[in-house]
Amino acid sequence: MTATPRDIGRADARRNRVKVLAAASRAFDEHGLDVSLGAIARQAGVGAGTVYRHFPSKEILLEAVLVQQVDDRVVAARQWAARADPVAAFFGFLLEVVAASHGRKHVCDTLTTETSWPRPSLAAAAQRFRQALDELLHAAQQAGGVRTDVSADDVAALTVGCATIWAAHRDRNGGTRMVRLALECLRSPAPVTEGRTFRDTPATLHAAPRCEECGARLEARSTGRPARYCGATCRQRAHRRRLGPATLP
Repeated sequence: MTATPRDIGRADARRNRVKVLAAASRAFDEHGLDVSLGAIARQAGVGAGTVYRHFPSKEILLEAVLVQQVDDRVVAARQWAARADPVAAFFGFLLEVVAASHGRKHVCDTLTTETSWPRPSLAAAAQRFRQALDELLHAAQQAGGVRTDVSADDVAALTVGCATIWAAHRDRNGGTRMVRLALECLRSPAPVTEGRTFRDTPATLHAAPRCEECGARLEARSTGRPARYCGATCRQRAHRRRLGPATLP
């Protein structure tokens, strides 16, 4: 089937859009929102008109870039779930999210200082991300590797903190180590070894008394001194032992 001029035009438009988004992502990371659409067009290797045709304003372009970045993480979540066990997939994905945040301080500052964010497309992408994260979290909890008293919102907040830790650390390997240590708090506590007995357990403290002579179980008394022997025979036997062999008849 021969491609029509219209099909070719659409394919070119899609390629140009991808180029512009990639160039804009790099430009925003490096320069923040001060970068001009003309500079982005030059970096993408397209004309300024191409950029304006796809993205009439810088804010619209920024939102498209952010949606693309978030959706990339959603795809990554699906890939982790498909190629690793639930616990490894969960922690591997979180580390990837932290690593992907590197160098995006300018954009993050813009999102936190301007009240107009998030906008509808970005809000929808954020919801897709949360659903993907929730699925990974639930699977890891079901597998017993992640504590059950945390939610996807807790994990997202911790991940943001980890990204800050990683970005602030001068040594990249040291920063990664600190991130891993922080994420360890999400793991389920190690189970107590079964069969282990402790000396001062309630069962030991309240064990039934036994005869000091023959070891027979004694009935507990509600009044008076606790019984030491099961009867007169054991009492006399114990008395004779205390007197010693020289006094025995």
